[in-house]
Amino acid sequence: MNAKIALAAALAALVMAGCAKKEEAVEATQEAAADAAAAAGEAVDAAADAAAAAGEAATDAAAAAGEAAVDAAADATAAAGEVVGDAAAAAGDAAAAAGEAAQEAGQAVQEATK
Repeated sequence: MNAKIALAAALAALVMAGCAKKEEAVEATQEAAADAAAAAGEAVDAAADAAAAAGEAATDAAAAAGEAAVDAAADATAAAGEVVGDAAAAAGDAAAAAGEAAQEAGQAVQEATK
């Protein structure tokens, strides 16, 4: 956008220079060129700022994605741990029930053989 403004300013200066004396034309042309160069410099600065902002945004997005992945992995690990714990408790309960059943069966056999 700044480059377009600078170009328009340069063209306007050249038109005005055509109507002025020779010395004034040279002066006007030099001023227009200086204005165009300044506008181009501002455009370059703006582009550099935009690139830096884009880089920061990409870094922030990558960091957020990494944190989300770590959180998801931690949640999955915790859930798996709970499932394993529950399964182990259920297996323990089943073993205890089997032990009681075996004990009762043993007592029944002893009573039957008396």
